Amino acid sequence: MNHVIRSIRPDEWARVKELRLAALQDPVAHLAFLETYEDAAARHDAFWQERAAGAAEGSTTRQQFVAEGEGGAWAGSVTVLVEEGGSRDPFGGVIEQRQGHLVGVFVRPEHRGSGVGVTRALFDAALQWSWGIGLDRVRLFVHEKNTRAEAFYRKAGFVPTGGTVKAPGVAGELELEFAITRP
Repeated sequence: MNHVIRSIRPDEWARVKELRLAALQDPVAHLAFLETYEDAAARHDAFWQERAAGAAEGSTTRQQFVAEGEGGAWAGSVTVLVEEGGSRDPFGGVIEQRQGHLVGVFVRPEHRGSGVGVTRALFDAALQWSWGIGLDRVRLFVHEKNTRAEAFYRKAGFVPTGGTVKAPGVAGELELEFAITRP
């Protein structure tokens, strides 16, 4: 793999925005993300500056990792949110323990599959960071119809917990919880 996996820096907010907008134009974005391209594109620069600063290197509450290729191009990203026990998750449930929550998983189509390893390297970095700050569990949610993503998560060691939540904005469909514990 010819990519460097690293945390974003606060001054990279415009690149964070560009990658997110690209992710929201992916054909399965409606299954993978909780916001639309139109909503994200309408946000002011201050939102993106705050978002990047809050997930940049040095943060202990969230961390966004990017795969940076030759010439500095970003091939993909994943973010770890630290969830505190007793707080509410994005779906309204009560979080039982301090844990990580992987969100915003996206790899540009030209960097997916074919043994390149970008997604796996992003996940490895996210998990290493999570274990390094003392988390014992990391979870994620995947839409029940996003079989490509589910297959990757299983290969990466995540297992279904049996937990489900209603898919936001889609009647009768579910998001499935997957988790991995520290080895």
